[in-house]
Amino acid sequence: MQLLLANTGSYPRIGDTPETQRHRRAYGQRERGEISDTQWQAVEDEVTREVVIEQLQAGIELPTDGHVRWYDPISHLARPLANIAINGLLRYFDTNFYFRQPVVSGPVSRRQPLLRREFEVARSSAAPHPIKPVMTGPYSLAQASVLEGGYRDRASLALAYADVLAQEVAELAEAGATLIQIDEPFLLQHPEDLDVVRRAFGMLAAARGRARLACYTYFGDAVPLYDDLQELPVDVLGFDFTYSPKLAERIGEAGTGKALGLGLIDGRNTKLETKDAVYPALDRVLPHLRGTAYLNPSCGLEFLPRDRARTKLETMVRLAREYTGPKGA
Repeated sequence: MQLLLANTGSYPRIGDTPETQRHRRAYGQRERGEISDTQWQAVEDEVTREVVIEQLQAGIELPTDGHVRWYDPISHLARPLANIAINGLLRYFDTNFYFRQPVVSGPVSRRQPLLRREFEVARSSAAPHPIKPVMTGPYSLAQASVLEGGYRDRASLALAYADVLAQEVAELAEAGATLIQIDEPFLLQHPEDLDVVRRAFGMLAAARGRARLACYTYFGDAVPLYDDLQELPVDVLGFDFTYSPKLAERIGEAGTGKALGLGLIDGRNTKLETKDAVYPALDRVLPHLRGTAYLNPSCGLEFLPRDRARTKLETMVRLAREYTGPKGA
């Protein structure tokens, strides 16, 4: 069994030093018409490279692009689609972050590729290490949307989003992505819709080519759905252990037929983890895993100050190396 050190998704794009506030300054300049779209894109590319390198320097083996271009997990994917307008702000779960709510008025479709260029910029920065593209899943996009037309219900809208995202999955796989992560945080709040999620992931799985597909959930207890999630057509299941205190016990009892992403590092808490907080879960879970497992934060790190996000990753790497070293896991 190989324990791979990964980031889960977002990474703070702005820090405390003048150099790490370049993105904020450029955003203001763009709003005032002082820089062109090309110059703005160059800043986004530069900051993407910066956060990828920062993750690698912290010891992460599978970084992400940090979602540097994403202002929230919902509108980045929905805004460019046909028949969608963006409404006001809505709180994102019980966080201090907000997302811009999509309003769907008719059949949704892509006008252009959404993520391939972002992936390629990040991949060139990470080479020779791989990069993990991460996108919000079709069910969560549907739950976060206002449905005014085009579909009879949210289940139909979720499958329409799945059709769009399947095109993204196919393009990312073609571009060389080896693991594509789909986030479905809303699923844990609506377990009655598991069949919709299963059908949507069937569409994504059919488009993945040689890439592996992961479903990550967070901001909720996954234990009640653990057995059902094992039936999803994905290769990796990612869990937020901070909301699921009995999850390690459940995995120990039931085992797993899939690789797991172990969200044992709290992505929303500045407090640093210790051996006492992490090792008991690893002791319980790792004997039941085969192949590759992923140790990662419980969610994206955008909820933390940038210097603390890096320290969180460095702490995770140190704990993992101290754990696997003497035990040879």
